[in-house]
Amino acid sequence: MTNNAQQLATAENPVLRVAPASPAAAAAYFGASLAFHADVSDVAAALAADAEPGFVVLDSRSTESWDQGHVPGAIHLPTALIAEQAEQLLDKNVPVVTYCWGPGCNGATRAALALAQLGYQVKEMLGGFEYWAREGFAYETWEGPAQREKDALTAPVDSENCGC
Repeated sequence: MTNNAQQLATAENPVLRVAPASPAAAAAYFGASLAFHADVSDVAAALAADAEPGFVVLDSRSTESWDQGHVPGAIHLPTALIAEQAEQLLDKNVPVVTYCWGPGCNGATRAALALAQLGYQVKEMLGGFEYWAREGFAYETWEGPAQREKDALTAPVDSENCGC
């Protein structure tokens, strides 16, 4: 393919219209992303391990949402109350993993920002409570423990992990 033909094909390709970042820039970006985010499966595995996970999980949703279902052992602290109550509930020496409803909600991001501004080390749990439940992890409701079947579109059905 000639250079002009290659440029035309790239200009018409919505994926390559903006060229990919250099490998060094991509490594910096993706490395930083992992410093800010935690995967639902990784959080569940760390919580299920025999050792102390080294972090606390914070549900930043309303009381009504918390009652519908939340990660076992999570701390309930709605985002609007973080500035007022974080110091009573959290230790600044222990990283916090925030979550909200799911990937369509930025409540966990707002909670993480509020905590970071107060001096906490924080990560956001990607997928939120939605993916916690969809991946088949047990959760607690106002009525007691609950668990859904794994959703084959979000979690490996015949394996403990996806291999990534």
